[in-house]
Order: sequence, then C-alpha cells, then structure tokens
Amino acid sequence: MSKAKKVRVQKFLSELGIASRRAVEEMVLEGRISVNGRTRTKLPVLIYPGDDEIRLDGLLVDTTPPDKVYYLLNKPQGTVCTQQDQAGRRRAIDLIKDAPRGVHCVGRLDMDSTGLIVMTNDGDLTQHLTHPKHGIPKTYVVEIEGRLDEEQMAKLKSPTYLDGRKTAGLKVKSLRRGYDRSVLEITLREGRNREIRRLLARLGHKVYKLRRTAIGAITDRGVKVGNSRPLKRYEVAILFKGPSEEDILPAPIVRKPGGKKPIAKRSTRKTTPAKIETKTTRKTSSRKTPVKPGSRRGAARKTGGKASSPGRPTAKRGGRGTTPAGKKNKRRRGSK
Repeated sequence: MSKAKKVRVQKFLSELGIASRRAVEEMVLEGRISVNGRTRTKLPVLIYPGDDEIRLDGLLVDTTPPDKVYYLLNKPQGTVCTQQDQAGRRRAIDLIKDAPRGVHCVGRLDMDSTGLIVMTNDGDLTQHLTHPKHGIPKTYVVEIEGRLDEEQMAKLKSPTYLDGRKTAGLKVKSLRRGYDRSVLEITLREGRNREIRRLLARLGHKVYKLRRTAIGAITDRGVKVGNSRPLKRYEVAILFKGPSEEDILPAPIVRKPGGKKPIAKRSTRKTTPAKIETKTTRKTSSRKTPVKPGSRRGAARKTGGKASSPGRPTAKRGGRGTTPAGKKNKRRRGSK
C-alpha cells in the first residue's frame, strides 16, 4: 500500500491551526520542529500526513484535524493580536469564548486601533487574506489632526516607498473636514506595518483614531466593539473569492410572506382632483356680480339695507305676509 502524497510542513501545520505558514517557516529555521525524531532547520520540509511524527518544541503535535471555525471580531482598543504576550495584556483570542484549538488572528491591528479582524483555524483562509497577490481590500475610518489639502490627498493616493518597498497607493475619501480635526475613509490592499499612520505622519498629520470598518465585503454592521460573531458560509466564500470594495454586501430586503414585493402605501389624503374641481366651481359661483349704481341693491347698500321703491310697501324677508311685489321678486330670482 503506497503512502499518501507528501505535503509541505508549513501547509499541514497551518491547516491544523498551529500557526500561519510564515510562522511555521520561521519555526523550522529556528530549529523548533522535528520530524520522526530529526530536527529540521532548512526548507522545504516534506512530510506524509498521518504517518510521520511531528514535534514542536519537543511536544508531540496532534495531527487530528479539528473542525474549521471562522469568527468576526470587532477588536477594542488596548487589545493585542498576538497568540502569546509576555506583558500580560489582553489578547484578541481572549474575547472568543470556547475557541477551539489553533484559532488565531488573520493579519494584525495595532494595540491603539479598533475594528474588524477575522479569527480562524483555517490556514488556507489565513494564507489567502494575508498574501499580497490577492489584494483583499480593507477599509478604515481615520480621524486626523487638521485637514488634508488637494496636494496631500494626491500624495496619499500615489504609490510611494516604505522600508525600501514600493506601496500600491491608498484610496482616500474625505468624510468630514474641519480646521482642527478631519475624518477620512481609507482603503488599502496591502498589509504593511502601520502603513496609514506612517504615511499620514509624513504629511504632518497625527492620527487620533483608526477603525477598520470592512474586510473585503464583510462590514462591521451588527458587531459592537468587543463582541464577535461566527461568519456564515457565504461570507467565508466571499472572503476566499476576494471581492473588491465596491461589492459591499447590501442591506437585506424584508419581504412580506408569500415572496411578494412590499406594496407601497397609498396616500390617505381625502382631497381628490374631482373634489378640488368642485370646490373651485363653488368658489367661482359664490362671487358677487357687480351692481349697477341705479339698481335697488345698490341703493340698499348705500342706505344700510333699507331701500324700497316709492309708493310700495316693503316686503318682510322670509315672512308669511309676503306682498305681491315680494312674490314677483322671488319668481325673477328663480328664473335666473
């Protein structure tokens, strides 16, 4: 019976969640890993999974693969992303309750920064998110001292050099501009050490707050600072796919039972166009017609309503004893 196919030790141990591939490579060079009782200090180191005995710092490595888990943590300020901290500071892993073996931070956020960080024991996802060739975008909201002018904004967007290596440039958007403080939205596709802080310091702007709000299409919506939640399957698939920052997940659409689209509510106003026309008609019909100077109504207005034709008795308005003159006037009004 032939043995299984050989694999690199860094790939195998990262899949077990022991450490990232780069960290395992450093362990090999430091002489901390032995295979079948033989210490290995040079790369590559090839092993037969399940058959070879692997020890790390003299301790036997359990090669039984654990279930892969994925968490999204909103890291608070003052928390470090290392697995072991000699100073005894609070670690990001301490905020994940009942985390299985091998869960670690994917990438890093410095102690003064806050925001999203993925935590998993899946070495493949760790490699995918941290390798520069994949260019997973990460979005930050940064509060700085003063404000950037157009020339400084152009410098941030243009490639430059850090530690002798050329950067890809930043995507910068101004959210709020003030004389004392300003807020920027910055998106980068690299994982340089404190890249945003260092580039802004070159331009003379101190960073007061730095918060990571998105990793690829995964945002901090619904995750408060200091809390975490498991990532869903489709979210893990999106992280492996490596979407651009334009593919931010939209808000879920709430539909009524039955799958029908929500119907827009009709207006509750009682006034309709037909009624408006009716009101307009009433208004025009209630206008008073101009009165000729010599008419009885004109004379009545001048005398305070007591005008009457000479030689005729006045008719009481609306009374029973209506004179023939009053009846005649009623007929005329009715005919009109």
